[in-house]
Amino acid sequence: MEARLQKILAQWGIASRREAEEMIRRSRVRINGVLAHLGQKVDPETDKITVDGKLVVTKQRPALIYLLLNKPAGVVSTCYDPQGRTTILDLLPKDFREGTGIHPVGRLDTDSTGALILTNDGDLTFALTHPSHSVPKTYRVLVKGHPPEELLQMWRQGVVLDGRRTRPARVRLIESLTTQSSLEIVLQEGRNRQIRRIAEQLGYPVIKLHRTAIGPIQLQIPKQPYLKEGKYRSLKDDEMRFLQQQIKHIPIKDSAELRSVTTHEMVKQEG
Repeated sequence: MEARLQKILAQWGIASRREAEEMIRRSRVRINGVLAHLGQKVDPETDKITVDGKLVVTKQRPALIYLLLNKPAGVVSTCYDPQGRTTILDLLPKDFREGTGIHPVGRLDTDSTGALILTNDGDLTFALTHPSHSVPKTYRVLVKGHPPEELLQMWRQGVVLDGRRTRPARVRLIESLTTQSSLEIVLQEGRNRQIRRIAEQLGYPVIKLHRTAIGPIQLQIPKQPYLKEGKYRSLKDDEMRFLQQQIKHIPIKDSAELRSVTTHEMVKQEG
């Protein structure tokens, strides 16, 4: 049965939908020996698909994996880094790193830490990074100085970034220290470095940023030890049900059908 090439590559665990599209743009994918193009439809039963010259076979499709990782600082949220920095895949055992197509759902920037979902389910990744999704993400943020209540209220109501107002957010003061303040911030969007940019714009730069939860998926599970930095765990059944429920309302389309959505919006990167 024919389907768009990037969707097939994602379903087979070769890469996320977005990464598969980038592989096609970079001329790394061929169909029956001919360079593939974005949005091309293929039949995996009859067409010969190669990536970097290696044949991709339907029988190679790996079992689906769903993990929660506590990302340490200094680790990049990508599967490969041309600068040779440590990536999130370097934190996983060889069985997960090789041949599974596992990748991050969204990103945390290099200096940020905390909850990051990893999977090889391309449809789940595409849906959860879709600009219309609204899964709340919870952050513990340490900022310089002591932002007054009226400024926190301004942050809650939305701040203009790049000419567009951010969605309302939950912002509360946890603790006021000598020269710093600890905040809890809950976002329902993920613009590029959103928290850091708003804090800088308001005059209270971020010192540390740690994501503690993605919806109900938390680093700290009741009656269990806190998930340490650099460690991971499989998602629980109730966490999987939550994710599947979230994506039911988001149409699974390829970027060729979403030309009004910019790459900036599709790449969810906080920190």
